[in-house]
Amino acid sequence: MWVYLRLMLLCCLCHISHSYAVDDDFEELQSKLTNQWTMVKNDRLRNIKTFAKQEDHKRFRSFKVEAILNTKFDTIARVLLDFENYSRWWWQVRESRLLRKDSPTDYYFYMVHRAPYGLPDRDAILHATIDLQTPTRNSIYLKVEANSDLLPLKPPLVRMVAEDMSVRLTPLADNRVLLEAEGYVDPGGKVPSWANNFIQRSAPYSILLGLQRMVQLDEYRLSKTPLPFPLNSNPD
Repeated sequence: MWVYLRLMLLCCLCHISHSYAVDDDFEELQSKLTNQWTMVKNDRLRNIKTFAKQEDHKRFRSFKVEAILNTKFDTIARVLLDFENYSRWWWQVRESRLLRKDSPTDYYFYMVHRAPYGLPDRDAILHATIDLQTPTRNSIYLKVEANSDLLPLKPPLVRMVAEDMSVRLTPLADNRVLLEAEGYVDPGGKVPSWANNFIQRSAPYSILLGLQRMVQLDEYRLSKTPLPFPLNSNPD
Protein backbone atom coordinates (compact mmCIF):
# COMPACT_ATOMS: atom_id res chain seq x y z
CA MET A 1 0.00 0.00 0.00
CA TRP A 2 2.74 2.44 0.95
CA VAL A 3 4.63 1.59 -2.23
CA TYR A 4 1.49 2.36 -4.27
CA LEU A 5 0.99 5.69 -2.51
CA ARG A 6 4.62 6.66 -3.04
CA LEU A 7 4.35 5.85 -6.75
CA MET A 8 1.16 7.91 -7.05
CA LEU A 9 2.83 10.85 -5.30
CA LEU A 10 5.87 10.59 -7.56
CA CYS A 11 3.65 10.58 -10.67
CA CYS A 12 1.76 13.63 -9.44
CA LEU A 13 4.98 15.51 -8.74
CA CYS A 14 6.33 14.64 -12.19
CA HIS A 15 3.10 15.83 -13.82
CA ILE A 16 3.18 19.10 -11.89
CA SER A 17 6.83 19.66 -12.77
CA HIS A 18 6.09 19.01 -16.44
CA SER A 19 3.13 21.43 -16.34
CA TYR A 20 5.26 24.15 -14.83
CA ALA A 21 7.99 23.48 -17.39
CA VAL A 22 5.48 23.90 -20.23
CA ASP A 23 4.13 27.08 -18.66
CA ASP A 24 7.66 28.38 -18.12
CA ASP A 25 8.47 27.71 -21.77
CA PHE A 26 5.41 29.63 -22.89
CA GLU A 27 6.07 32.47 -20.44
CA GLU A 28 9.56 32.73 -21.93
CA LEU A 29 8.03 32.86 -25.41
CA GLN A 30 5.58 35.54 -24.26
CA SER A 31 8.41 37.70 -22.93
CA LYS A 32 10.26 37.42 -26.25
CA LEU A 33 7.32 38.26 -28.48
CA THR A 34 7.72 41.35 -30.64
CA ASN A 35 5.65 42.82 -33.45
CA GLN A 36 7.09 40.12 -35.73
CA TRP A 37 5.59 36.65 -36.00
CA THR A 38 7.14 33.99 -33.73
CA MET A 39 6.38 30.32 -34.27
CA VAL A 40 4.48 28.69 -31.40
CA LYS A 41 3.85 25.21 -32.85
CA ASN A 42 4.94 23.29 -35.93
CA ASP A 43 3.05 20.02 -36.35
CA ARG A 44 4.66 18.49 -39.42
CA LEU A 45 2.54 15.33 -39.21
CA ARG A 46 -0.74 17.28 -39.52
CA ASN A 47 0.66 20.16 -41.61
CA ILE A 48 -0.28 22.83 -39.03
CA LYS A 49 1.82 25.83 -38.01
CA THR A 50 0.81 28.44 -35.45
CA PHE A 51 2.41 31.81 -34.72
CA ALA A 52 1.98 34.73 -32.31
CA LYS A 53 3.11 38.34 -32.05
CA GLN A 54 2.53 41.33 -29.80
CA GLU A 55 1.25 44.28 -31.81
CA ASP A 56 1.53 47.83 -30.55
CA HIS A 57 -1.52 49.20 -28.71
CA LYS A 58 -3.22 45.80 -28.43
CA ARG A 59 -4.14 44.23 -25.11
CA PHE A 60 -3.39 40.66 -26.13
CA ARG A 61 -1.27 38.82 -28.69
CA SER A 62 -2.33 38.28 -32.30
CA PHE A 63 -2.25 34.83 -33.89
CA LYS A 64 -1.54 33.32 -37.28
CA VAL A 65 -2.10 29.79 -38.57
CA GLU A 66 -1.08 27.94 -41.71
CA ALA A 67 -2.42 24.50 -42.55
CA ILE A 68 -2.96 22.13 -45.45
CA LEU A 69 -6.22 20.20 -45.22
CA ASN A 70 -6.89 16.97 -47.10
CA THR A 71 -10.32 17.90 -48.38
CA LYS A 72 -12.21 19.28 -51.33
CA PHE A 73 -12.78 23.00 -51.62
CA ASP A 74 -16.56 22.70 -51.41
CA THR A 75 -16.36 20.46 -48.34
CA ILE A 76 -14.54 23.00 -46.21
CA ALA A 77 -16.98 25.68 -47.40
CA ARG A 78 -19.90 23.58 -46.16
CA VAL A 79 -18.30 23.18 -42.73
CA LEU A 80 -17.62 26.91 -42.42
CA LEU A 81 -21.18 27.82 -43.45
CA ASP A 82 -22.77 25.42 -40.95
CA PHE A 83 -22.95 27.99 -38.15
CA GLU A 84 -25.29 25.86 -36.04
CA ASN A 85 -22.57 23.23 -35.56
CA TYR A 86 -19.54 25.31 -34.61
CA SER A 87 -19.84 23.78 -31.13
CA ARG A 88 -18.58 20.54 -32.66
CA TRP A 89 -15.15 21.92 -33.58
CA TRP A 90 -14.54 25.58 -32.70
CA TRP A 91 -12.73 26.50 -29.49
CA GLN A 92 -14.86 25.81 -26.40
CA VAL A 93 -18.21 26.74 -27.98
CA ARG A 94 -21.34 25.68 -26.10
CA GLU A 95 -23.82 27.49 -28.33
CA SER A 96 -23.77 28.77 -31.91
CA ARG A 97 -26.46 29.90 -34.33
CA LEU A 98 -26.99 31.98 -37.43
CA LEU A 99 -28.60 35.34 -36.67
CA ARG A 100 -28.99 36.83 -40.11
CA LYS A 101 -28.08 36.19 -43.73
CA ASP A 102 -27.95 39.39 -45.75
CA SER A 103 -26.65 37.74 -48.92
CA PRO A 104 -24.94 34.48 -50.00
CA THR A 105 -21.64 36.04 -48.87
CA ASP A 106 -22.75 38.08 -45.83
CA TYR A 107 -23.69 36.49 -42.47
CA TYR A 108 -24.16 37.41 -38.82
CA PHE A 109 -23.85 34.62 -36.26
CA TYR A 110 -23.71 34.22 -32.49
CA MET A 111 -21.45 32.07 -30.29
CA VAL A 112 -21.10 31.42 -26.57
CA HIS A 113 -17.66 30.30 -25.39
CA ARG A 114 -16.92 28.32 -22.25
CA ALA A 115 -14.38 30.23 -20.17
CA PRO A 116 -11.66 28.65 -18.03
CA TYR A 117 -12.73 27.59 -14.55
CA GLY A 118 -13.70 30.47 -12.28
CA LEU A 119 -14.35 32.96 -15.10
CA PRO A 120 -17.71 33.93 -16.64
CA ASP A 121 -18.46 32.51 -20.08
CA ARG A 122 -18.13 34.83 -23.07
CA ASP A 123 -20.46 35.52 -25.98
CA ALA A 124 -19.74 37.08 -29.36
CA ILE A 125 -21.74 38.44 -32.27
CA LEU A 126 -19.71 37.96 -35.44
CA HIS A 127 -20.07 39.39 -38.92
CA ALA A 128 -18.66 37.13 -41.65
CA THR A 129 -18.15 38.30 -45.23
CA ILE A 130 -16.79 36.23 -48.09
CA ASP A 131 -14.79 37.59 -51.02
CA LEU A 132 -15.16 35.05 -53.82
CA GLN A 133 -12.72 33.92 -56.48
CA THR A 134 -12.10 36.00 -59.58
CA PRO A 135 -10.70 35.16 -63.03
CA THR A 136 -7.27 36.27 -61.79
CA ARG A 137 -7.40 35.01 -58.17
CA ASN A 138 -8.21 31.44 -57.21
CA SER A 139 -8.43 32.01 -53.45
CA ILE A 140 -11.47 33.00 -51.45
CA TYR A 141 -11.21 35.34 -48.47
CA LEU A 142 -13.28 35.10 -45.32
CA LYS A 143 -13.33 38.10 -42.98
CA VAL A 144 -14.85 37.85 -39.50
CA GLU A 145 -15.33 40.83 -37.19
CA ALA A 146 -17.04 41.18 -33.81
CA ASN A 147 -20.21 43.28 -33.77
CA SER A 148 -21.24 43.88 -30.16
CA ASP A 149 -24.33 46.01 -30.88
CA LEU A 150 -26.58 43.60 -32.80
CA LEU A 151 -27.94 41.97 -29.62
CA PRO A 152 -28.27 43.32 -26.07
CA LEU A 153 -25.84 42.12 -23.40
CA LYS A 154 -26.76 38.85 -21.70
CA PRO A 155 -25.34 38.84 -18.16
CA PRO A 156 -23.66 36.92 -16.64
CA LEU A 157 -22.08 36.40 -20.07
CA VAL A 158 -19.28 38.84 -20.91
CA ARG A 159 -19.46 40.24 -24.43
CA MET A 160 -16.20 39.72 -26.31
CA VAL A 161 -14.52 42.87 -27.63
CA ALA A 162 -12.88 41.11 -30.57
CA GLU A 163 -12.87 37.71 -32.23
CA ASP A 164 -11.57 38.95 -35.54
CA MET A 165 -9.77 37.09 -38.29
CA SER A 166 -8.93 37.13 -41.97
CA VAL A 167 -8.81 33.74 -43.68
CA ARG A 168 -7.54 32.85 -47.14
CA LEU A 169 -8.49 29.47 -48.65
CA THR A 170 -6.71 28.25 -51.77
CA PRO A 171 -7.38 24.97 -53.63
CA LEU A 172 -4.34 22.78 -54.19
CA ALA A 173 -3.74 19.68 -56.28
CA ASP A 174 -4.90 16.24 -55.09
CA ASN A 175 -7.99 17.53 -53.25
CA ARG A 176 -6.16 19.64 -50.72
CA VAL A 177 -6.78 23.16 -49.46
CA LEU A 178 -4.28 25.68 -48.12
CA LEU A 179 -5.66 27.64 -45.17
CA GLU A 180 -3.92 30.82 -44.03
CA ALA A 181 -5.42 32.94 -41.27
CA GLU A 182 -4.51 35.86 -39.03
CA GLY A 183 -6.56 37.17 -36.16
CA TYR A 184 -6.94 38.83 -32.81
CA VAL A 185 -9.13 37.90 -29.84
CA ASP A 186 -10.01 40.13 -26.88
CA PRO A 187 -12.36 38.27 -24.50
CA GLY A 188 -13.41 41.46 -22.71
CA GLY A 189 -13.55 41.95 -18.96
CA LYS A 190 -10.82 40.85 -16.59
CA VAL A 191 -8.75 37.85 -17.66
CA PRO A 192 -5.85 36.53 -15.54
CA SER A 193 -2.60 35.99 -17.37
CA TRP A 194 -2.67 32.21 -16.86
CA ALA A 195 -6.04 31.93 -18.63
CA ASN A 196 -4.98 34.18 -21.49
CA ASN A 197 -1.73 32.24 -21.94
CA PHE A 198 -3.55 28.90 -21.95
CA ILE A 199 -6.04 30.05 -24.60
CA GLN A 200 -3.35 31.59 -26.79
CA ARG A 201 -1.30 28.41 -26.67
CA SER A 202 -4.21 26.03 -27.25
CA ALA A 203 -7.03 27.62 -29.25
CA PRO A 204 -5.59 28.16 -32.77
CA TYR A 205 -4.14 24.66 -32.95
CA SER A 206 -7.25 23.07 -31.44
CA ILE A 207 -9.50 24.80 -33.98
CA LEU A 208 -7.43 23.48 -36.90
CA LEU A 209 -7.55 19.96 -35.48
CA GLY A 210 -11.32 20.28 -35.20
CA LEU A 211 -11.63 21.54 -38.76
CA GLN A 212 -9.50 18.68 -40.08
CA ARG A 213 -11.81 16.24 -38.33
CA MET A 214 -15.02 17.89 -39.58
CA VAL A 215 -14.05 17.87 -43.26
CA GLN A 216 -13.70 14.08 -43.10
CA LEU A 217 -17.32 13.57 -42.00
CA ASP A 218 -19.63 12.11 -44.64
CA GLU A 219 -22.35 14.68 -43.95
CA TYR A 220 -20.05 17.34 -45.40
CA ARG A 221 -17.77 15.27 -47.63
CA LEU A 222 -20.60 13.55 -49.51
CA SER A 223 -23.16 16.33 -49.39
CA LYS A 224 -24.92 17.21 -52.65
CA THR A 225 -26.56 20.34 -51.26
CA PRO A 226 -25.65 23.28 -53.53
CA LEU A 227 -23.48 25.98 -52.03
CA PRO A 228 -24.90 29.53 -52.03
CA PHE A 229 -22.06 30.65 -54.31
CA PRO A 230 -19.89 29.08 -57.06
CA LEU A 231 -16.45 27.67 -56.32
CA ASN A 232 -13.58 26.74 -58.59
CA SER A 233 -11.89 23.74 -56.98
CA ASN A 234 -9.08 23.54 -59.53
CA PRO A 235 -5.64 24.71 -58.37
CA ASP A 236 -3.94 27.58 -60.17
